[in-house]
Amino acid sequence: MFWKFDLHSSSHIDALLQRDDLGLAELLDEDDVLQECKVLHPKLLDFLLRPAHLQALLDWVTREPPVAADERLRYKYPSVSCEILTSDVPQINDALGEDEALLGRLYGFLQNRAPLNPLLASFFSKVMGVLINRKTDRIVSFLRKKADFVPLLLCHIGTSAIMDLLLRLLTCVEQPPLRQEVFHWLNEEKIVERLVDMIHPDQDDNQHSNASQSLCDMIRLSREQVIHVQEGAEPNQLLATLEKQETIERLLSNMFQGAQNESVIVNGIQVILTLLEPRRLRTEPGGVGSFSGSVDGQLELVPPGGPESPPPIQANLGMLRALRQWLAHFHQLLLEPPTQETLHTTWGSLQPPLGNTRLHVVKLLASALSANNASLTGELLGMDTLNAMLDLFFTYVFNNFLHSQVETWVSSVLSAAAAGEDGPEPPAPNPAVRHLLQKCRLVERILGAWEENDRVQSEGGRRKGYMGHLTRIANAVVQSAEKGPNAALVGQLLPELLGEQQELWEKFVSGPLSETNQKNMVDLVSTHNIHSSSDDEDERLKAFSFPQEAVLQQAFLDFQMQQMTSAFVEHFGFNDEEFGEQEENVNAPFDKTASISFSLSADDENPNASLFELCCKERLRQFDEDDEEGLSSEDSDGEDAIWQDGQRGQTRSVRAKDLPPSAAAGAPQESTVANVSACHRQAARQATATLSEMQDLPRPSCRDRDLPVLPNGPAPGGSPPSPNAK
Repeated sequence: MFWKFDLHSSSHIDALLQRDDLGLAELLDEDDVLQECKVLHPKLLDFLLRPAHLQALLDWVTREPPVAADERLRYKYPSVSCEILTSDVPQINDALGEDEALLGRLYGFLQNRAPLNPLLASFFSKVMGVLINRKTDRIVSFLRKKADFVPLLLCHIGTSAIMDLLLRLLTCVEQPPLRQEVFHWLNEEKIVERLVDMIHPDQDDNQHSNASQSLCDMIRLSREQVIHVQEGAEPNQLLATLEKQETIERLLSNMFQGAQNESVIVNGIQVILTLLEPRRLRTEPGGVGSFSGSVDGQLELVPPGGPESPPPIQANLGMLRALRQWLAHFHQLLLEPPTQETLHTTWGSLQPPLGNTRLHVVKLLASALSANNASLTGELLGMDTLNAMLDLFFTYVFNNFLHSQVETWVSSVLSAAAAGEDGPEPPAPNPAVRHLLQKCRLVERILGAWEENDRVQSEGGRRKGYMGHLTRIANAVVQSAEKGPNAALVGQLLPELLGEQQELWEKFVSGPLSETNQKNMVDLVSTHNIHSSSDDEDERLKAFSFPQEAVLQQAFLDFQMQQMTSAFVEHFGFNDEEFGEQEENVNAPFDKTASISFSLSADDENPNASLFELCCKERLRQFDEDDEEGLSSEDSDGEDAIWQDGQRGQTRSVRAKDLPPSAAAGAPQESTVANVSACHRQAARQATATLSEMQDLPRPSCRDRDLPVLPNGPAPGGSPPSPNAK
């Protein structure tokens, strides 16, 4: 808005632009050059849009200055040049987007050897992002002509700014046909397969991380766009390639090729976890839930809406088949992770620590179990992977990241019914529940860990870090025995497994577990009857009767604070329909105002009325005294007389504030001195009154600005003003 109306003051740039020998560097040294550019300063834009100056701006953001150069050449000029080029000025965008030579000069930055300068790479990515957003057709056409664009992009993927440029290319193209064209072009360039090959032990860690992040963002963005695609539109080819079984097998093969590489394994797992993320619901209007299919055998369950509806279940069957072939390698990672040094913590040393690799493996296996695929779950049960993850749960006492993942898959197994090979089947007991209770001895472990924690705490030790998650796991076991698809199985297995410990389990459920649940249900901050402290009524205020003016003021404040809803127009003010035909019904808007009534009575006795009347009389008497003084001081200076009259008027108005109400009952006042004396006598008589009685009587102040301004003229009952009183 400031720039729109051009309210800026003139700057030093106006004077500089008058010089014929002005250089670009000298102009960039000015602090307000960017502001003047954004307000579309005509002379400044003419200066910047010269071909030589545009080339210089591009050189500063794409060419690395000498190491021994001045700091302005290394930092300030490139930064200011980037801000000017990305200021979103239409003239600059047109000049860059329509000039093939300037685009080639900018594109030349990608042809530098790796690694790129991170600062210049960020400038290059920012300028290209603005051009892709504003000159989409022109830039896409230019990049598609460059056969080495995708290879160069992947060569520098280790630089985060280049990864951002790839994401800008996927997100900044708004037109659906052109966006599909970009996806088709990148898919033909096999960008997905090339990014997967970047997650390889032969590449460095930065390339692993950025390639993985690019694939994850590509999956999420593609799925977001699929939600808004109209029916019958062409599917997203990049997403289809990512979800293929061959792509997942290629990624898993890179992860376990050669020696164990933690960076490759972790970043590869992140891509698979993103593919396993459930999609959003795609329920038709008025529908209660349905199954929908997608590319490569994708099944998606859309459950009915409601607060207790389960999350959307999604299983990429091709990915699960590929994952099942490599489950043995992931199971082995839980037992023999990559070598790590001893980790020293505040409560002890971990040798070996859990490590990022095993944590991500547990995350992956928890997501795989949540997919509820019969073949994959059976493979995990055969290798006893569930027991291995429970061992880690109780071994690493204070790793809550691990505890959260274990709790997730345990709750998922206990609450899920058995599933078929290629999708959900009618509810049936889950075989993983029997394995969890029998071979993993989940109930015995819960009782033993709880008893061990009580013993340690009784000896003055620390509470186990997994106790909160263990409580939720115990509650999941209890709930699975009461309701759900596995209730009958759990109810049958618990007595058989516990035997003599059946009584201990029942005591535990009704005793420590119930007590812990009661403690956890207590609100840390009470949310009932919350009110502000200002709403509390002080007992001392109840004895006072507030004047009617305060009540009316509060009512007006309440009126101002009410919400402006559609019903407000119906009860107050005017409707738009009343102004539809103004010429035919001119007086219609005034009908409601005519019905407004005011309850004012001139006969009401108000304690303020007598005081106000007395003040008015004293004010009027002032003019009589001024007339007499004016006749005797005709030769005095006019300005001094006015100043003295103002001072006398203020003095009388101050004295009039203290006049008692009884003095204004209608008795004539002989003089101002007598009135003041009466005020003093009345104040002395009321000095013994209590504070509460004095506060019951409202006493509004009577200031000069509150009194009516009377025109020059004869006062009631007085003589006409003298000529000198004007």
